[in-house]
Amino acid sequence: MNEMTRRTFVQTVAAGSAGLLMTHPWRAAAGSTARKRYAIVGTGGRSYMYQKAIYDKFKDTSELVGLCDVNAGRLKTAQLYAESMQAPQPPVFRADEFDRMIKETRPDTVIVTTVDGFHHQYIVRALELGKDVITEKPMTTEAGKVQKIIDAQRKSGKRVRVTFNYRYSPARTQVKDLLMSGVIGDILSVDFHWMLNTHHGADYFRRWHSQKKFSGGLMVHKATHHFDLVNWWMSAIPVRVQAVGKREFYTPAMAKRMGLSGSHERCRTCPEKALCAFELDLERNSNLKRLYLDNESYDGYYRDRCVFRPDIDIEDTMNVLVTYDNNATLCYSLNAFNAWEGMYVIFNGAKGRLEHKAEESVYISGDGTVQGALKGDGVYTRIYPLRQPAYEVKVWEGEGGHGGGDDVMLAEIFGSNAPADKYQRSADHRSGAYSCLTGIAANKCFRSGKSVAIPSLVKNLAYPDYPAMPTHEQYLGMPAKDARA
Repeated sequence: MNEMTRRTFVQTVAAGSAGLLMTHPWRAAAGSTARKRYAIVGTGGRSYMYQKAIYDKFKDTSELVGLCDVNAGRLKTAQLYAESMQAPQPPVFRADEFDRMIKETRPDTVIVTTVDGFHHQYIVRALELGKDVITEKPMTTEAGKVQKIIDAQRKSGKRVRVTFNYRYSPARTQVKDLLMSGVIGDILSVDFHWMLNTHHGADYFRRWHSQKKFSGGLMVHKATHHFDLVNWWMSAIPVRVQAVGKREFYTPAMAKRMGLSGSHERCRTCPEKALCAFELDLERNSNLKRLYLDNESYDGYYRDRCVFRPDIDIEDTMNVLVTYDNNATLCYSLNAFNAWEGMYVIFNGAKGRLEHKAEESVYISGDGTVQGALKGDGVYTRIYPLRQPAYEVKVWEGEGGHGGGDDVMLAEIFGSNAPADKYQRSADHRSGAYSCLTGIAANKCFRSGKSVAIPSLVKNLAYPDYPAMPTHEQYLGMPAKDARA
């Protein structure tokens, strides 16, 4: 990244990469006409979840027909991955050849897994070219970019899907099921605390995420997951946000408190790396080496920058108060330097209280381990009925990334004949907008110290499709329910 623009990248790399980046019209395999065609823009670590799904489990229903990126080395790495999966190597395209990729490969859907700050460019252009879009969360990072997506979707009529995989985690789907059952009655308030540990949490301060112009900060990049969960859990939308945020842990001053002389550019060249508990050795992990270290020469992007650098401009400590259209309130916190990682969420209802705790395994993004896997002994759901004994509910279980949600979501996206989903977990641009707008509003609060009304940020944003929740009158008529039954 390092301030290198797309134009500079193309000028610098095009000549040396001409042989690699020569493309050809995609030739579909015989008998593949029923398969849906996908192109991916952005071939960093996040894209491999989709690549693997298409090459492996869903190869009979899906095919990957094109790859696009600013980094020629990562494009070659992606082609080699296809070969390792015994799949045809998709043709590759530079970032400035996006239109050409669409024309030559004719995808049905474009999957966007680029740096967050550029999502809108490819979403909007894909819509203009008549393609459906699947985008990683957050949908985008700024209110103006959200508006461009809203306008392009309205004009094109094509679909934008935002992959909120946390909705699909069985444990989180169960929370939705319990709330829909009316076991705690009207939801009056929510307390949601997300803890990032000093492995995964620190990693945001090494990468492009540490600059708000690329990620929107953790309020957008990370908290978009959590704001979407609350919106979906309650089937409600946010209307006003108040927030405070600061950076106090990942700072040069903290490095000195830890016995280091100060921050340095990156771990690889740091003279104090042997003394630093936050060192990331890219050589030691084959996935990180292959994807990032071996491809630095193409765009100058360092994956192991010092977490205590003075130029970091995202917060590590954030507190948010959100008011919803159903008059419920959310008290949310996100801290990026905790001893354990996961969530603790509490719903306070007119008939009782629901508590859900989920601790996640330790990982660093792209290191080859399962991301967001739940630790069985760190997960519980409890119901506290008013004036009755509390009890614990057997938690719905799942395996794999993001609490077991990844596989369920991928099956819905790439599989065939997906069953009707009463929880309506599939999210479009409307849910994507309300989720990231909450974080965008929080960022505005950090700067101004004033509350922000969500309707003031964009226009023509329709209400998302959420499952109907019981009305107040229905709640009153419901007998006391034991969720263990």
